[in-house]
Amino acid sequence: MGGNLLSLWQSHRQIARQSLEKLLKTPVATAMTVAVIGIALLLPAGLFVAMDNVRNLSSGFNSFTQITLYLRDEVSQAEGEALHGQLLTRDNIAESRYISAAQAAEDFQAYSGLGDVISQLEENPLPAVIVLTPVSIASDEVALLLGELATLPEVESAQLDLEWIERLQRFLQLSERAAIALMLIFSLAVLFVVGNTIRLAIESRRAEIVVVKLVGGTDAYVARPFLYTGTWYGLAGGLLAWLLLGLIMLTLHRPVIELLALYDSQYNVHGLTLLSSLALLGGAALLGWLGAWISVRQHLAAIEPR
Repeated sequence: MGGNLLSLWQSHRQIARQSLEKLLKTPVATAMTVAVIGIALLLPAGLFVAMDNVRNLSSGFNSFTQITLYLRDEVSQAEGEALHGQLLTRDNIAESRYISAAQAAEDFQAYSGLGDVISQLEENPLPAVIVLTPVSIASDEVALLLGELATLPEVESAQLDLEWIERLQRFLQLSERAAIALMLIFSLAVLFVVGNTIRLAIESRRAEIVVVKLVGGTDAYVARPFLYTGTWYGLAGGLLAWLLLGLIMLTLHRPVIELLALYDSQYNVHGLTLLSSLALLGGAALLGWLGAWISVRQHLAAIEPR
């Protein structure tokens, strides 16, 4: 039993090596096929990396979700500051900032370009506000918090813009579905490319296959070199896609970091993880094997000695 397994292992290893050597003897044709497979795998892999970075980046958007409480006119500055301190002690509030009516008027004059309008008014029309940053950006949780804060006696109204969060979530959902669709489409493309390449290889070796079958070679034995050839094509294409994606990430890393720095973000863009890289290479090799198996099953049986 052990000897049979060792013999089978040695046979597979020899055929795998011979298949690789035959591919290396035709470098131009092999490179063209590998390039097509690599580019086909690069697009869904790149989209996956982009979505993973956007998803991780969006998890740090808590600091950009704010609830604005507009205080009543009769609430004094001392009462507003006291309310600000009370809110800061709550577990579901990460930050709280009190802006007095006078400070709001100064900010309006400084940033709006309509300072003359405020100066001509007899009274300051701007209310004091408290700007809160909730701990969670989940829409339902923030909506409940907003309703609770709106009922406080010192609060005239409470405002929160959840539209951008919902748009981001919808965008991520749509992008994930697009990534899955692209992955399926380009996986089929890889199957077709490998299958057609193996079909041509079978036709070019038709006479050799007939001879092998005449001396008793089974379809499984004859198919083995072609299956390894398809596996090598897929693995090489996956490796090329991995290298191209790494080069693209290296090229875009600095500009993206500088862009995020303009928004006070310290997020560090990353590429494929070790697990994702192994999944890409393993999936590519499996697609190559599957494309070869489909082609072999379809065309090899039609070649019989006469």
